[in-house]
Amino acid sequence: VPCQWRGSPRRGGSGSPPAGQVRTAFLRFFQERHNHRRLPSAPVRPRGDPRLLFVNAGMNQFKPIFLGTVHPRSELAQHRRVVNSQKCVRAGGKHNDLEDVGRDTYHHTFFEMLGNWSFGDYFKEEACSMAWELLTEVYEIPKDRLYVTYFGGDASLGLSADEECRDVWLRLGVPASHVLPFPLKDNFWEMGDTGPCGPCTEIHYDYVGGGRNAAALVNQGSPDVVEIWNLVFMQYSREVEGNLLPLPQHHVDTGMGLERLVTILQNKRSNYDTDLFIPILDAIHKGCGAPRYQGLVGDADFGHVNMAYRVVADHVRTLCVCIADGIYPGVSGAELVLRRILRRAVRFCSEVLRAPPGLLASLVPTVVEVLLPGVLWLTLLLILGQIMDLINENEVAFLSSLERGRHIIERTVQQMEPSTNFPAEVAWSLYGNLGFPLDLIDLMLEEKGISLDSAAFNELVLEDAKRKAGGPQAEQLDDRNTCLDVHSLAQLQSNDVPTTDDSPKYAYTIGQHGQYEFSPCQATVLMLYRDQSLQKEVGAGQRCGVILDRTNFYAEQGGQACDQGYMIHLGQQDVLFPVESVRLCGGYVVHEVTAVEALRTGDQVQLFVDEAQRLACMTNHTATHLLNFALRHVLGDNTEQRGSHVTAERLRFDFDTKDPVTVEQLQQVEQVVQDVIKRNEVVHMAEVPLTLARRVQGLRAVDEGYPDPVRIVSLGVPVETVLTRDSEAAMQTSVELCCGTHLLQTGAIEDLAIINERQLVKGISRVIAVTGRQAKRAREIGQSLAVEVDSVSLRMKQGSTSIPEMQNLSKEVGQLTKVVANTAMPQWQRKELQTVLKALQRTANTAIKKLEIRQAEEKAQSLLAKHCNQPVIIDTIPADSLSILMKVVNQLCDKSPGTSVLLLSPQVTGEVLCACQVSKSCLPVFSAADWAVAVCARMEGKAGGSPVVAKGSGNAKDMQGALTAALEFAQSKL
Repeated sequence: VPCQWRGSPRRGGSGSPPAGQVRTAFLRFFQERHNHRRLPSAPVRPRGDPRLLFVNAGMNQFKPIFLGTVHPRSELAQHRRVVNSQKCVRAGGKHNDLEDVGRDTYHHTFFEMLGNWSFGDYFKEEACSMAWELLTEVYEIPKDRLYVTYFGGDASLGLSADEECRDVWLRLGVPASHVLPFPLKDNFWEMGDTGPCGPCTEIHYDYVGGGRNAAALVNQGSPDVVEIWNLVFMQYSREVEGNLLPLPQHHVDTGMGLERLVTILQNKRSNYDTDLFIPILDAIHKGCGAPRYQGLVGDADFGHVNMAYRVVADHVRTLCVCIADGIYPGVSGAELVLRRILRRAVRFCSEVLRAPPGLLASLVPTVVEVLLPGVLWLTLLLILGQIMDLINENEVAFLSSLERGRHIIERTVQQMEPSTNFPAEVAWSLYGNLGFPLDLIDLMLEEKGISLDSAAFNELVLEDAKRKAGGPQAEQLDDRNTCLDVHSLAQLQSNDVPTTDDSPKYAYTIGQHGQYEFSPCQATVLMLYRDQSLQKEVGAGQRCGVILDRTNFYAEQGGQACDQGYMIHLGQQDVLFPVESVRLCGGYVVHEVTAVEALRTGDQVQLFVDEAQRLACMTNHTATHLLNFALRHVLGDNTEQRGSHVTAERLRFDFDTKDPVTVEQLQQVEQVVQDVIKRNEVVHMAEVPLTLARRVQGLRAVDEGYPDPVRIVSLGVPVETVLTRDSEAAMQTSVELCCGTHLLQTGAIEDLAIINERQLVKGISRVIAVTGRQAKRAREIGQSLAVEVDSVSLRMKQGSTSIPEMQNLSKEVGQLTKVVANTAMPQWQRKELQTVLKALQRTANTAIKKLEIRQAEEKAQSLLAKHCNQPVIIDTIPADSLSILMKVVNQLCDKSPGTSVLLLSPQVTGEVLCACQVSKSCLPVFSAADWAVAVCARMEGKAGGSPVVAKGSGNAKDMQGALTAALEFAQSKL
């Protein structure tokens, strides 16, 4: 890499290096000058790590190496020196910068992490030397502006200061006044509660410079002195017990944010003033006509216009990268977080910048141009149009809700004056029915100088979680407002109140771009129901059942969960009545709502279903039909459905079967389903007379209490065809009587994974399955766990003569067994892995036992030679565990039957282990239990056992005194 690396800038200021060149210089420096292997960025969706929503650090893809779980024959295991620029997203989960974005000039939801790694190759000397060389010689950052920190030690953990690291920096010529020690919280990095960890050294930059000493500002939150690079030295492993053990191999993990580095090299104080953001900010200005971005923050940013610029610029980058990596706005997990990001951006575009619809998507080509110089971003260019379409569709879907939500907030604020606590019920309605992210509600209220009643809101969240956790049974406990009693039903009928026309629930189509479109439904309130009585009016704040003349809401029946959503008074957009559940009673559809204001019979309302929840239920219901067909196809025609339940999250299906379902059969069932999904079969639905339905060959459940006419759902074959006399078409596909809502084509299911299968009772099995992205995620996790199990298996076969190594392998097998048992993954794969893990655990236990016996024999032989023909042996020996110590004692007594033995073994943790055995010829005068108690009490510990064998432990403060006590006790008894 030539020293004169800067060249002519493309987008930076005069003489300043463009961001693309900064990134390239970093990668080439390590690749060409220091023989690192350059790797592409991993996708931002974590592969096989269910604990992470997004990749949030450069080291995520290398965790198997750090943890020692990498497959020895994998490409990953061959790496020694690596460099890359990793796409990272910090939003949701442990690392969440979402709510800070826009408020300052340096927080981002998406950023690039430049990093170099050593896996058992170089360590502190080389890592620090390379970092200093790059910053001062390649990037030409003035040395007097750089400060380095190192770990100052921790007496409570018995860790001394990292003087090795300090001395490396001093040898590199860094002045002692610029080399600063800091405690554990600043300069000791840990991956988690357990696992690899170690001291780190950070490099900080002083924006002011000018020869001043800014050491006092390092790690003090000063905007003038900021951290730019963190070098982590992984040399310990944090054990479950909390103690630290040295790692057999040392690793280096470094990370430097590209955005901050570019800010320094382009001589800026804000990330948003660099060429990573300026083109996007310019595009926002052209698209909205708001005043040009000025970099203002806080009170100086009147109307939050500059904050809006930063939010939109940051969020559109995140949207582009996530969508390109296969994460789309959705209703759970990372998809839900991305939907929050998108809606937050839409709100700032629409309400603060006053931009026309479509601005957000129009920024995508600019983002692609900014990021494209990193060749790794080529995916962005290939699907640019798809990203724009997806953003536009989601924006259109949210804009009407945003307008309605704004009216609701304004109306509520007017009514609540002079209070400054916004009602939790209204916020819950915005959150649950209009899809407003909570942070967006907080932000909109903050702008009006008020705050949410958080305590009351959290209570509503807790109530909802309890209701969902309880399932259908919990929801039916309090049905006084939805389950019409016999007297109320008779009264409705005698008053000629017509039953509800719920046919609009089937009124949906596939739009131009393949998205499902659900139309709102206009209806009239016929009657209200509260506390098991019919009423014509219900006051504000009361929960009640609403009976309408027509509805597009699906009431729970046929195993499908009911719709949720909301209703509004016709022509009144700022009052929203959340619909929490829907029930069908005697032909009347009862909608359970909380009345935000008075409701009366005769009111005209408009109904809106929660489209995401409905579509998820439709997907899972159609998948349930497919699963039923696949089970019959694989297990035989005698397989009968015994029950099912479909929700937006998953589907459950019970069926009878003579024999347990095998791994091979589960795979075959999934394959049959996937074949139909790939064919994208049309889902045919029609109402036909019950007498005609009985003609269908192989149709199940025709004797149940279905209404006449009945609704037939047929996959891939028109209903008219399956009704033809003697037609066998129905035997080759799924044909069922069903009143549920379904997809119009099977392709939208995308995938199905059976994540659980078990026998409820003999002859009846239950499967649980997920679809779409959840199924894809389950498969990714399954594959990742399979690689981990394969890695452990190979290492087990290679064998080891080290007991700690085998114990660690055994512990790893145990941890993997728990993860495999409790993680959503394909059930067939779970069963396969559990079989392998069970065998591995047996192998590990056997190997440990053999090694312990062998080691015990060697130690016993040595002690016998040392204490030849002695009636009592008291000594200290090194032993890795109490189990080994006990085996040594047993071996000694076996080889010398008349000898009584007590052994102590000091541990690195400061604990002392104790094991003893008394010769049977000395009983009952001499008791092993009393002997161990006397010795361990001297060490401030405890012990227990039988008259023959006993064990215990204490601390090492007075081990010599304990040995003396052991001898005195034995002499007093013999």
